[in-house]
Amino acid sequence: MKQHIEALIFASPQAIPTADIKSVLEEALQMEVSEADILAAIEETRAQFSQDNFAFELVEIAGGWQFLTKGAYHNAVAIHLKQTTKKRLSQAAMETLALIAYKQPVSRSELEEIRGVNCDYALQKLLEKELVTIAGRSEGPGRPLLYATSEKFMDYMGINSLADLPKPKDFKEVENTVGEAPAAEEVVERN
Repeated sequence: MKQHIEALIFASPQAIPTADIKSVLEEALQMEVSEADILAAIEETRAQFSQDNFAFELVEIAGGWQFLTKGAYHNAVAIHLKQTTKKRLSQAAMETLALIAYKQPVSRSELEEIRGVNCDYALQKLLEKELVTIAGRSEGPGRPLLYATSEKFMDYMGINSLADLPKPKDFKEVENTVGEAPAAEEVVERN
């Protein structure tokens, strides 16, 4: 039973209450399980993981149980999280994200029609980074998924709302050019 409890706590994305552990164990093991037996197994697990040769421990938190990294390792974990979350998006992902921001909600096929290339990988990365969410399904044929930006997108871009996005008219003037602009006569001759 102890290993089942450890597996439940490990697999749970947030703290899992004792009552939930009891409910799952009774269904999985097809037998009555007392809360006292569960708490005894949890205490044994807590003692086991409190030893110095483990980098994590079992903690009672938020009305349940959760495995957490020990304080001595928080700095290393924080650096890892900072490095993985701050990695820059690829050009394809940025283009896809920009299209979603301006056209949302938008389907994958609409994105691919505009970009002219497959967007599966870029969408997958944007979903993993939680910059994009699935906003529902289109009423069109096949009812494709619709994508929209998330709250995390606003934070990532440093804006408060979608209204803070630059307007398309702001893109007409090229800010960074190489060389000098051609004289008016040259433009007329080329056309």
